Amino acid sequence: MTNQPAAPSPIRLLGVRILVLAGEAYEDLELWYPKLRLEEAGCQVTLAGPQAGKTYSGKHGYPCVSEAAIADMEEADFHGIVIPGGWMPDALRRDAGLLALVREFAEQGKLVAAICHGGWIPISAGVYRGVRVTGSPGIKDDLVNAGAAWEDAAVVCDRHFISSRRPSDLPAFLEAIVAWLAAAPQH
Repeated sequence: MTNQPAAPSPIRLLGVRILVLAGEAYEDLELWYPKLRLEEAGCQVTLAGPQAGKTYSGKHGYPCVSEAAIADMEEADFHGIVIPGGWMPDALRRDAGLLALVREFAEQGKLVAAICHGGWIPISAGVYRGVRVTGSPGIKDDLVNAGAAWEDAAVVCDRHFISSRRPSDLPAFLEAIVAWLAAAPQH
């Protein structure tokens, strides 16, 4: 029998409530990896889409049932929001109520995490001016034109804003999110 080092104890985020956006043509991994990883850490995750109880298909065909309607969500009920990419953000960013919700998260200093094309929503909410971010290279110009400082990195953390570029960056993205939530003063 060999002495193996003990595995580090995982960060537990019991009582932390996170909103994850869902909608048609979401990037499958960018929704499911954060949802499952955050639940594994002890978070309560709510999937919210344009309609409660509706099944949305990911870009690669994986189904997701929205547990709640975005219109019914309130920033005060959550510690942060995670915005997956895919083509979904382009449709959802036309929802004035969602943009107001994202602004509330940002104004309250709560987690605003976006990956890949998810950055389109904070852009349209007007919360990225002066923020260091990354995102899909396909929306780099959009991020820069919104006043963000774009970096080509797996993850960028600037205050309560966390961003990543693509599905292969998900491990770094979630490591940063979990660490931020564990250190946030409201916990």
